[in-house]
Amino acid sequence: MANGTSRHQAEGVAVSAGQGPGDELVPAGFRLRPDPGARRLADGTVITGGYPVRVLRLSPAGARHVASWWEGAPVPGNPKARALARRLLDTGIALPVLDGSPVEKPAVTVVVPVRDRHAELTRCLAGLQGEPLVIVVDDGSRDPAAIRSVAAAAGASVVRRPVNGGPAAARNTGLAAAQTPLVAFLDSDCVPGPGPANWLDELLPHFADPAVGAVAPRIVPHEAGRTWLARYEGASSTLDMGRRPSIVRPGSRVPYVPGAALVVRKEAAGTGFAEDMWVGEDVDFVWRLGASGWRVRYEPAATMGHQHRVRLREWFGRRKDYGTSAAALELRHPGAVRPFYASVWTAVTWLAAALGHPEAGAVVTGAGTVLLARRLAQVTGETWPRPAGSAAWRLAVRQAGGGTLAAARPLGSAISRTWWPVALPAAIAVRRLRLPLAALVLAPPLLDWLDRRPPLDPARYVAARLLDDAGFSVGVWQGCVERGTVRPLLPVLRGRDRHLCTVIYSGPG
Repeated sequence: MANGTSRHQAEGVAVSAGQGPGDELVPAGFRLRPDPGARRLADGTVITGGYPVRVLRLSPAGARHVASWWEGAPVPGNPKARALARRLLDTGIALPVLDGSPVEKPAVTVVVPVRDRHAELTRCLAGLQGEPLVIVVDDGSRDPAAIRSVAAAAGASVVRRPVNGGPAAARNTGLAAAQTPLVAFLDSDCVPGPGPANWLDELLPHFADPAVGAVAPRIVPHEAGRTWLARYEGASSTLDMGRRPSIVRPGSRVPYVPGAALVVRKEAAGTGFAEDMWVGEDVDFVWRLGASGWRVRYEPAATMGHQHRVRLREWFGRRKDYGTSAAALELRHPGAVRPFYASVWTAVTWLAAALGHPEAGAVVTGAGTVLLARRLAQVTGETWPRPAGSAAWRLAVRQAGGGTLAAARPLGSAISRTWWPVALPAAIAVRRLRLPLAALVLAPPLLDWLDRRPPLDPARYVAARLLDDAGFSVGVWQGCVERGTVRPLLPVLRGRDRHLCTVIYSGPG
C-alpha cells in the first residue's frame, strides 16, 4: 500500500483519509496465530493461505520465525522479522493474538448520530452507561427537545445539526467534536450489551498495532426473530460479516465493514465520510483508509446487537438502497464493486458447461492445473516435472480444480444479484440454458442454508435470499442508470490465475 493521503472526488466533493503508516513494521513483542486456512509446506519454507490465496516462499530463517510464532513466541525486534510478520498479517495468512485489554485503556468518544428515533436512542444509550464520553449528534430531528431529554437522562452531550445531512454528515460532526485519540461510531438502532466486558474491550487491543486505523465488531440481531423474515435477517443480514476475523479490504474474505458500529483512530479518519453519499458511505470510508495505508480489521469476538428491519416493504427498500451504492462505489474505487471475479480458465470452463460441453470444460481445467503446477514448482523449489503428489501439484489441484468448482457459488450469486435481467430472457429463449442457470441460482442460497443452519426451513430461506438478491439487483441497475455507467454489471477476468497472487518472499536472512 502506498504511503500518503488517498483522495477521491465525485460530484465535486473531495474527501481524504488521514496519512497512513504505509509499511509500518509490526511492533516487537506482538503475537500472531495462523488463520485456519494457512498451510506450511516444504519443511516450512513455503506457506500458503489468506484470501485470495497467497503462496510465500521463506528463507530457512523466516521459516524458523514462522514456526516459533505459530507456537506462541512473540515477534522479535529484528526488522526483517517484523516486516515478515506484517506481510503475514496483511495477506490474511496470520491473525493478531489479542492478549486482553490494554494496561491503560485508551480514551474513546462514542458518537451516536440520530434523527427522531427516540425509542431506539434510549435503548442504545442505556447500553453505553459507564462510557464517560458520549456525543449524540441530532441530525435535524423534528423534535430536538426530545433528543436532548433522552441524551441528558443518559449523561450524554448533544451536538445539534439544524438541517438533516445524512449519516456521513452526522458522523463527521461528531468526529469534529471528539477530542480523544479514538472515536467509536454507533448507529442509534444498535444495542450495546451491558456489563464491564463490552464490545469496546474486545476491539481496543487491536490499536496496540500503530498501523491499525479502524476495527469493527460483528453485528448480530438484538432479539430472536419471530417472523420468517426476521429469522432470515437474523441469520443472513448484510451487516453481519461472519464468524471469522479478517483484515478488511476489497477482495478479502471480509471486503468491507458497516459503519453501524466502527471504532476509528482519529488520526486515520482525515476529513471523514463522504457527505455526498447517503448509502455506501461507510464502505467508501473504510476503503479509503486502506488505500491510504491504514489497516482495517474485523473482530467477531466483539458483538453488537442491532434492531434489524424486518417489515417486508422497509426491508426490501433498504436492500434496493444498498444496491444503488454500487455505481458510486465503483466510480470511486475502480474494480472493487463487480458481480464476479474469476480467472479466464474458470470462466471458460463454466461457459463450456453451460453450453452443454462439460468435457471441454474439464480439458480447460486440466490444462490450467498443469500450467499452475509448473508455475508453483518455481515457488516451492521443486524441479519440474514432479510426481502428482508433490506440493506444487497439491496446491495446483486445490486452486485450479477446487477453485473452479467453488466458483459456482459466486457465479450463481452474480446471476441472481446482478445479471438476472439478462439471464432470465436468455433462459426463456435457449432451452439448454434453463437447467444450468436454475441450478446456479439455487446453489448459493442452499449452500448458505447448510452453512448457517438458520431457524428457517430451506424453502423459505431460499425464497428470502432470492428476494434479497432481487432487491439489491434493482438498486444496482438503478444506480447504473443514474450514474451513466455499466461497470458494476461487468465481471473481472484475470489471466493465468492471478487471483492466486503468488509471491516469492525471502523473509529474514
